[in-house]
Amino acid sequence: MVFRWDIWNLDHVLLHGVEPEEAEAVVRRALRPFPRDIGEGKQIVWGRGNGGRLLQVIFVPDTDGTLHIIHARPLSEKEKHRWRKTRR
Repeated sequence: MVFRWDIWNLDHVLLHGVEPEEAEAVVRRALRPFPRDIGEGKQIVWGRGNGGRLLQVIFVPDTDGTLHIIHARPLSEKEKHRWRKTRR
């Protein structure tokens, strides 16, 4: 997987306290039912980053084969509970 970073998406994920490498790790380690299509060409993944934090990452596959992460943030407590239920 090749990820495409630019000033916009880099600033956006950093604003949410997520390092680019951590967001990439979530996408690389995606387990079913992720990634999931959420419309408009966007895919969503919930999973663990390099540091073990549970994150939500939204990305768009580009026509050149790269993945453009457009959003990444830690999961809320409610989302963490739902994610853990799916891992049982």
